[in-house]
Amino acid sequence: MKKCFFLILFTTCFTFSQQTDFNSFINDATFFCDKYISTTSNAAVYQSSSAWMSSAKKRKRWDVTLGLNTNLFFIPQNDKTFQLSNSDFLFLKIENQNSINAETALGGTNVNYLVGNLGIEFQPGNVTTIPIRIETPQGINQNVIIYPYLQAAVAIGYGTELAVKYSTKTKLKKGDYQVYGFGLKHNLSQYFKALQNIKVHLAAMASFSREEVNFEFLNVTIPYIGSIGINEISSNVFTKQFQINVSKEYKKCEVMAGIIINNSNFKYEFSGSESQNITGVKDILNEKIKDIAKNKTSIMGELSIRYNFKKIYIQPVVAFGRFVNTNFSVQYEF
Repeated sequence: MKKCFFLILFTTCFTFSQQTDFNSFINDATFFCDKYISTTSNAAVYQSSSAWMSSAKKRKRWDVTLGLNTNLFFIPQNDKTFQLSNSDFLFLKIENQNSINAETALGGTNVNYLVGNLGIEFQPGNVTTIPIRIETPQGINQNVIIYPYLQAAVAIGYGTELAVKYSTKTKLKKGDYQVYGFGLKHNLSQYFKALQNIKVHLAAMASFSREEVNFEFLNVTIPYIGSIGINEISSNVFTKQFQINVSKEYKKCEVMAGIIINNSNFKYEFSGSESQNITGVKDILNEKIKDIAKNKTSIMGELSIRYNFKKIYIQPVVAFGRFVNTNFSVQYEF
């Protein structure tokens, strides 16, 4: 940390007169980042976790299922804002207020301002106090996040299937979202004759996915110097998942229920452009926000109904736990 700070001193034409103020600002920005982006990262896990398994049945080798999925994530009202007080900060203050309900990345368009005074020594012994006024970032201002993606599965024999999913970047009002991954499913009911006789299917699946979320963040511009490069933030979520699903056939319907356990690693990075007059602050912040990167385990349930029209299938899916995520797919088997 100190090495990075002194790098700034030698690569710019000024120094921060109070390193304590500078470090406090770094801590404040990290705190705000955690509160702003964490609910979105948790929501991204739910959006990527459901509808991996279209059927628990055993398929013949080289059978292929191709599906067009539409995912709908309904944003809970209490995840749109967070309580923010002046006591949460070391350097910054809320302009003209002691506390506010600040928007998360999933929130609305309300704007507040954070202020502070930064002492900068442009020349040795000549300290200038520069006021900083930062507009708090807005949320996506949506009640539902909708994104389409393609999913395919191919049976490779012995009751095992390889599945992949991929979505292009879905544009949100203040950012974008993308998910892709792969998984392996294995049919377990093939080992139990009694289950086969009553058309009950049991399968297990392990999958890995990556969710990428990008949002606008704090546009911190220091007068006479320029932007410090944290006006954009990226969240990368790496999720490992295991699930057990059981299904029952009723004529043309397959009713399925499952339990999903996943473990996600969260990584954040500021990706804005720095002014040429100030370099290194973004690197310090990117090092600091590693402190808020989390490893989290989630458990959720899943329910679905798959209906057959010859080789075409339609399937609504609901996953539930801390959040509720819904998915609707149209599939073709060949």
